[in-house]
Amino acid sequence: MSKRIGHCLSSIADLKLTDHILCKNTLILGEEGSGKTNLASKIREYVIEKSIPTLYMDFSDPSVDDVEARYKGDHFYYMQFEESDAFDKAFDEAIAARKHIYLAVNPKYFSNKRDQKSRLSQTISKQVLLENYYYFFHEIAQLGGFYTEFEDFLVYIFSMIHMKKYGLTFLTQPHEIFENAQLKLLFSFLFLGRCSNANYYNTSSLKSLERNQFFYQRRLSRKTLLFNDIVSEMVMVDE
Repeated sequence: MSKRIGHCLSSIADLKLTDHILCKNTLILGEEGSGKTNLASKIREYVIEKSIPTLYMDFSDPSVDDVEARYKGDHFYYMQFEESDAFDKAFDEAIAARKHIYLAVNPKYFSNKRDQKSRLSQTISKQVLLENYYYFFHEIAQLGGFYTEFEDFLVYIFSMIHMKKYGLTFLTQPHEIFENAQLKLLFSFLFLGRCSNANYYNTSSLKSLERNQFFYQRRLSRKTLLFNDIVSEMVMVDE
């Protein structure tokens, strides 16, 4: 089964989501207004259609009134992370009910020390989540010093990938950290939207992309002696 979410700009082919994406990892890079949330929403809808519960973590820590309309209603159960027994109890109940959880998170709850595991990390590393949930991480670049304060954040969080049954989607604004070879290998799908600093990705074409236009890269699933080949395409995602 597949679901069309857009089309390729250099051919008549459609851009489709398939079951392959459920167990792989997606990286969506783009500046504010590039259509990251629109694209992630389409992935989320596809995961929900497959009867897989989702955990969407928004590191801008919004109140329920500030959450986008598309993430409200029957499909999402809003919670705001806090270090308390009451939160842990409510969170466990939501997981047991297989709710689609929208978790507002202040990144201050992460530890900035590699050898110290925060209560937040312990919470999202629960075995029942790793075995049953598809994760979305929505990182907000405007949060001052996010990558400086949490320089081990990505490696720290993505260490869970090897324990998860399903994949995850990570939304963020452009940052040179994503040129790290280890991080690149964690993702089978790369979506790059508009970016003002083309040096991040060594291509000037990204500067002029329109909203919902992305440079799409997909790692082929066939076996090779080294890493699987990557195919690239410019695509337009449906609004």
